[in-house]
Amino acid sequence: MLEKLLHMCEIELHWLDMLINTKKSCCMRIGPRADAVYTCNNITCFSGLSLSWINEIRYLGIFVKRSRYFKCSLDHAKRSFYRSANAIFGKVGRIASEEVILQLLYSKCVPILLYSLEVCPLNISDIRSLDFAIDRFFMKLLKTNNINIVRLCQTQFGYQLPSVTIKKRTENFLNKIN
Repeated sequence: MLEKLLHMCEIELHWLDMLINTKKSCCMRIGPRADAVYTCNNITCFSGLSLSWINEIRYLGIFVKRSRYFKCSLDHAKRSFYRSANAIFGKVGRIASEEVILQLLYSKCVPILLYSLEVCPLNISDIRSLDFAIDRFFMKLLKTNNINIVRLCQTQFGYQLPSVTIKKRTENFLNKIN
């Protein structure tokens, strides 16, 4: 049925002088039968090329995982955050004050970490992993492994963890929709 639907779309696209780019198109299953991906048949276009089945897809900068329910992957966001935070830390190192480094982190790196997460369904472990990324940077900056010292410094600098920021951003997003 999915292949028939694809063929119908291809017919309509043909009337518009457009084609489906099979290199950029793929299939992913979300739902109770998400584990049945490996038993699915390939979906073939009129051109004879088939669409591949994948475990993760990027759409508008958000990575969606194959799962039993709609779930976003945070691995790429955290990796990009660490890359940008380490780049800032590598450039200014211990030369700049902690306030300057934290301001750069807040203005340049945190948006990378929190990009569009207000629309993604996040569970508690996802939110804690985002908080952990910030906590680890504070530990590196302050040269400590004591979470109590990190929390005290976050309070003193007025730094909000992603768990607080995402909650506020989600509320604002839902209010705008309503």
